[in-house]
Formats: sequence, C-alpha cells, structure tokens
Amino acid sequence: MVSTGLDELDHLLKGGYPDKSAILVVGPPGIGKEALGYWFIQNGLTREDFCLYVTRLAVSEVLQDIRAFDINGQSSPVWCAREGGQTKCDLSDLPGLSFSVKETLRRNGERPIRVVTDILSSLLMLNSPEVIYRYVSQLLSDVKQYNAVFLATIEDGMHQPQVLAAMQQLFDGVVELRLYEEGLRVRPLLRIRKMRGMPPEPEYYNFSFSHRKLEIRAYVR
Repeated sequence: MVSTGLDELDHLLKGGYPDKSAILVVGPPGIGKEALGYWFIQNGLTREDFCLYVTRLAVSEVLQDIRAFDINGQSSPVWCAREGGQTKCDLSDLPGLSFSVKETLRRNGERPIRVVTDILSSLLMLNSPEVIYRYVSQLLSDVKQYNAVFLATIEDGMHQPQVLAAMQQLFDGVVELRLYEEGLRVRPLLRIRKMRGMPPEPEYYNFSFSHRKLEIRAYVR
C-alpha cells in the first residue's frame, strides 16, 4: 500500500492506495481534488520517492491553488507544466507528452514513483473520447511497468455521464468528491466508488480540510 499523505484517508482505504495502481479523483471545480493530489506528492517527497506532476497549468498557478488549502510543501516534484516546469506539457501533442512522461520515469532509476496529473478533462475537451480512452489506457500501461502509483483528477459536470463512466473503467480506484445541498447548507461529501482489493463502499462521508489535514466523518442524513 502507498500512503495518500492523509491519515484519515489512509484509514478509510485500509492503508492507502494499492501498489502499482491508477487512481481517479472525480469532483467539481474547487472542491479539493488538487489538494489530494499535492498531499500525495508531498508525502512521496518526504519518503524520497520520485514524484512527477503533469499539469495543464503553469507551476505558479498550481502552487497558488494549493496554498488555498494551507499546504506549504518543503520540497518540489519534477514538473511537466505549461510554464515553469523541467519539461513542457503540450496538450496538442499527445505522442510528445507520452514520450516526455516515459523518458522522465525511465531516468528515475529504482525509486518508487508517484505521478499526479490534472490534464484529463482538458484532453477530453480537445479530442474525441475514443482517442483519449486509448491514449490513457496506453499511458497507464506504460506507467505500471514501474513501481508507480498514478493519480489523475477529472472534472465532474463537464463530460457526458457515459464518457465519465468509461474513463473510470480504466482505473483501479475511483475517489468521488461531490457537493450536496441540504436546504441552505452545502455539504462536501467523499465516497470510495471503487478500489482494487476492497469490497464496494457505497457510503458517503463528510469531509473538510482543516489545519493542513483532511477530516472525514460519517455522513448522517
């Protein structure tokens, strides 16, 4: 198991994400998907894992988003970004992007690997779903040749339900974040939709980010 970087999420997952797995985090904009990804990266850096962050944004934009959740990393991953990274993330060049990711991982050596990316929704907006299914399937196959965990985020509400469902089938685990309206209140909820090695978990949990950690509580209707 590979720690998520968050004690309560590790507990919910019986230790963390499965080894050599691909995890998809689904949720609306601004709910905290990026925070889950960056905590995962920071935990890997403290363990001296090789950490790669592939983003459609400039590095400065990602860091600005992360600070909103009170995360101040002491170390930095290798960046493949629109601006400011060690390599450039060009979403219009799928073969070049795959080559860049594979070459970066190949040069890593024998360390455990963590990859986080936020590019899936953008790729689906720029290409047909069928092209991206094949692309992501091949990319995950390439990454799993290493001792790696791949975590991707995708926007809920931007894609047709059948597109999102098909994308989820490519991943070993799916973590769902959603907002639920109760009268005048809006509750952020978390659910483990599926996870390799775990039985189905239909239950939703309340969650909140506080004091640089994730708090999870049972959701009572």
